[in-house]
Amino acid sequence: MNLLLCDLAKLLLWVVNIYTILLFVYAVMSWIPDLRGGRWMYYLARFVEPVLVPIRRIIPPLGGIDLAFLIVILVLQLLIRPALAQLVFNSCIALF
Repeated sequence: MNLLLCDLAKLLLWVVNIYTILLFVYAVMSWIPDLRGGRWMYYLARFVEPVLVPIRRIIPPLGGIDLAFLIVILVLQLLIRPALAQLVFNSCIALF
């Protein structure tokens, strides 16, 4: 059971890291006008936008600056990632 929890925690930590990278790529691609209409942007938006839309409803973009990216990245890096790292540490390292 502990090995299953260890593997699951590692997988979730990996998914959080990949999703953070996707958020950064989406933000950078949204700044470049030639890339906004591309097929890659469409596929990337399908992963990123469902998370950003609820946050944009609460905090709309201020002066053209979208704070939803910042909020999602802060939540991922300051809350979820440390909790998963602690879970990996507790489930993967046998203390006794």
